[in-house]
Amino acid sequence: MKIPGFLKDGGTIGFAAPSFGCNIEPYKSGFNNAQEKFKSMGYKLELGENCYKGCGTGISNTPVKCGQELNSFMTGKRSDVVISCGGGELMCEVLDYTDFEKIALSEPVWYMGYSDNTNLTFLLPVLCDTAAIYAPCASSFGMETWHKSIYDAFGLLTGKVSSVHSYGMWEKNSLKTEEKPLEPYNLSEKTEIKYYNCKIKTEITGRLIGGCLDCLSTLTGTKYDKMAEFNEKYKEDGIIWFMESCELNVMGIRRALWQLEHAGWFKYLKGFLIGRPFCFGEELYGLDQYNAVTGILGKYNVPVIMDLDIGHLPPMMPLITGAMANIKTNGNDISIEFIL
Repeated sequence: MKIPGFLKDGGTIGFAAPSFGCNIEPYKSGFNNAQEKFKSMGYKLELGENCYKGCGTGISNTPVKCGQELNSFMTGKRSDVVISCGGGELMCEVLDYTDFEKIALSEPVWYMGYSDNTNLTFLLPVLCDTAAIYAPCASSFGMETWHKSIYDAFGLLTGKVSSVHSYGMWEKNSLKTEEKPLEPYNLSEKTEIKYYNCKIKTEITGRLIGGCLDCLSTLTGTKYDKMAEFNEKYKEDGIIWFMESCELNVMGIRRALWQLEHAGWFKYLKGFLIGRPFCFGEELYGLDQYNAVTGILGKYNVPVIMDLDIGHLPPMMPLITGAMANIKTNGNDISIEFIL
């Protein structure tokens, strides 16, 4: 697995928009403020052509133009690292215009984003053998003031952070609005980690892979589905899956996990890390967010650890996809050390 070079003091941060751009509030103001923060820290900035665009369908621009922008950053060394402007809906359509072969042969560059950006943060390690970072998008770096999770995400880009920990409290209802675009997280809920097939004090070591379940299920069975090869290549390490969901209800979560299972993705398993779903607390016909997961994954007899600080209900622990990781839990605390 190729590990990109870290962002050095005075280096260049690139921003690309292969999913949504920052053309509306509160994302526009958040992105603008993030740029001011990075400049005040001494970094140079390189903005992609689509950062403020909103003329695409579910993405910032046309799939062709989004692919061109992405290729220029990932193969043209326009910047030292790349942070996605935002998540969106149809980044999958950009994949046909993404030159994964050229990316695999180019000097690796860190790419950071989450949600719809799973289409790249997942496929970079699977197709290009290059690690990526599943973490907040650009506008989150504009909040006043940074939450520790934001410091952790930036610390992974600079190489100054090598492990992350759960944050204790999480946001159920955001205070961020068009009129108040720079609001910090509204931390009103206590983190309560749920365990299945393991004790509350558990340790796992293996190779991390995963992302947003909405996107992962879309990729199964396509020409981009190379999980069989990835699993075989890293079977000696063992695989730790991390997953969270955005628009799926509890039935959708169960269907998506069934789809991944029947696509043969779950082999050489060490465990599953499941983030709080955006449908947190939902129940349909007796199915909740827990048995939606354990009803499919429980049969593998590996740890299934749920309601973690991963994904759409912040704060989120930034995760290096493709990296080896050592994971330790103790009750409502979890630490993840990345072994690079």
